[in-house]
Amino acid sequence: MIVVTGGAGFIGSAVVTRLNELGYEHIIIVDRLGTKEKWKNLNGLKFMDVHHKDDFYKMLVDDAVPFAMETVIHLGACSSTCEADADYLTQNNFRYSAELVKHCLPRRAHFIYASSAATYGDGSLGYDDTHDITELRPLNMYGYSKHMFDVWAQKMEIDRKIAGLKFFNVYGPNEYHKEDMRSVVHKAYEQILATGELKLFKSDHPDYADGEQKRDFIYVKDAVEMIMHFNENRDKGGLFNVGTGKARSWNDLAKAVFDAMGKPVNIKYIDMPEQLKGKYQYFTEAKVDKIKEAGYTKELCSLEDGVKDYIQNYLMKTKYLGL
Repeated sequence: MIVVTGGAGFIGSAVVTRLNELGYEHIIIVDRLGTKEKWKNLNGLKFMDVHHKDDFYKMLVDDAVPFAMETVIHLGACSSTCEADADYLTQNNFRYSAELVKHCLPRRAHFIYASSAATYGDGSLGYDDTHDITELRPLNMYGYSKHMFDVWAQKMEIDRKIAGLKFFNVYGPNEYHKEDMRSVVHKAYEQILATGELKLFKSDHPDYADGEQKRDFIYVKDAVEMIMHFNENRDKGGLFNVGTGKARSWNDLAKAVFDAMGKPVNIKYIDMPEQLKGKYQYFTEAKVDKIKEAGYTKELCSLEDGVKDYIQNYLMKTKYLGL
């Protein structure tokens, strides 16, 4: 049995899709479906059952999980970088992960979990997954809640027994339910469709021109393949970056979206919101040597090809459900 927490979410549903393609159907989904349309991400997928995340957490703390787990792919979390409730984030992102891994390890269940590139903070120490994580200083509570678990796992000396994945800027199908936390690709598509222009933040940093702030954008299909690598190689443990290793600018991304839509580039630069100033990452780029040393060799999709596939094969096909 494979448990996928956050299995109805963006990356989670893409993972279940890929597991189905590989022949896995004994899958338990753990998530909170709520009243929005996240349930659509499950349409057409093959799995055994769905458990509400709170019910599953109670099973864990009561030692009453009614099935044996061979693998847990723990992607469920509050991923909002603007969430201000530190108690909620501590419980949902740190304590939940701790209880889950404490259940898994004595039962020899393989544990793969989502960390985040947000743990790197302002990037002044680089984006190297071999760096001493105790020196990192995240810029927001979301990043800190992920950092808490990374550090806890190291202190408990279990970090080499599990696989933690630091996702950079993931984009792709099945993210429509994420509202403000959707990728800029999805937001850009809707903006351009409605107005013919795309708004990007101006730069407040003297080293970066407007729109030249850079991110490591990775297509969800590539991110899923990296997860599958650790699903298939249970002996590979530690913290690993999940990115392309090549930073691209917001202007590059914007052009890729306009090109995929067959429209002329039309960018309007707007002031950065006050709440983001001092917490904004101007440059992220995953160092990917470590994951390659762990045996990952698949070629990654370029930004242009990934955006084109996402827009033309998913967003432009308004009746699509799932990957």
